[in-house]
Amino acid sequence: MEEPLALHPVKLYVYDLSKGMARRLSPLMLGKSTAGAAAHTSIIVHKDEFFYGSGGISSCAPGGTLLGPPDTVVDLGNTEVTEEIFLEYLSSLGESAFRGEFYNLFEHNCNTFSNEVAQFLTGKKIPSYITDLPSEVLATPFGQALRPLLDSIQIQPPGGSTFSRHNGQS
Repeated sequence: MEEPLALHPVKLYVYDLSKGMARRLSPLMLGKSTAGAAAHTSIIVHKDEFFYGSGGISSCAPGGTLLGPPDTVVDLGNTEVTEEIFLEYLSSLGESAFRGEFYNLFEHNCNTFSNEVAQFLTGKKIPSYITDLPSEVLATPFGQALRPLLDSIQIQPPGGSTFSRHNGQS
């Protein structure tokens, strides 16, 4: 008789990098309030937090970056994906689509990573108010004016260690 697969909870941690300032200033700068202003996200599964930045894919204990505890936790459901399969998947992503040099604040960022990983684990996307934010910002005159500066920004939350299949994880 076959054993049932174990279910592992999957959470999305959402951090406001501006500590509320982007939400307060967005009506003045963008002409509207943005719900996901300056959001950094990560995926929590198998007792670790995984995120993407200019240094590539990193991991730490949940809430273990210098960002501290998340501002919001979104329950994405459960996954049957084992830790071993998940780590192999992350290793593949880290060697291809989510290498550090591919990071771009608007088109290929932590939220892109969280969205892709969430879909792999649960079949669900992360909230659209987070994934739609870059295009909303760039659709404004202010966003267009700041794009050259914003494109040069590299984000890598300190406190995690760069993920590697060979960094002691099985």
